[in-house]
Amino acid sequence: MTNRCTLQLTVLLCLTGAALSVNYGKLRFQQRSSNSACQDLLWQLITSPQHCLDDRMDFQIPKQVEQPQQFQKEEAMVVIYEMLQQIHGIFRRNVSNAGWNETIVENLLEELDEQMDRLETALEEIKQEGKFPWESRTVLRLKTYYLGIFQYLKAKFYSRCAWTAVQVEILRNFFFLNGLIGELQD
Repeated sequence: MTNRCTLQLTVLLCLTGAALSVNYGKLRFQQRSSNSACQDLLWQLITSPQHCLDDRMDFQIPKQVEQPQQFQKEEAMVVIYEMLQQIHGIFRRNVSNAGWNETIVENLLEELDEQMDRLETALEEIKQEGKFPWESRTVLRLKTYYLGIFQYLKAKFYSRCAWTAVQVEILRNFFFLNGLIGELQD
């Protein structure tokens, strides 16, 4: 009787662990799809960057983000989440000076929200499994990087050309996000 209860408990624990584990393949597919949709929306917003050449800026994204293969998948998820959260914050700012179609901006924000929601769910499961990477220097560097973008926009009074420079930089971010998403292997 005791052996039977132990066996049932063991099977239950194994099934619970399997139910909690993140399906990285599905997450990777969903994130790539949504990331592609965000890029398409950003391209729809681009006007004429040629007249804004004087406003170009090298915001210097952290080197770790440029080389995503150094991350464990759990840390990659944290970095992806932080980038999406910061990009979302940028596009919630004063975009009226950019002269963009507000529907496209809202669609972009919705796509970013969906990506962050999926990541929050997965990160919560990782926390429950005890695999969460609590400290990340990369996240701190990202916060500094995005603060520089916010300060640039503010210093340029959220001008159309400043938004164009930021938009080009965010398109670069999505390129790096694709690399990070590729690290979400099962």
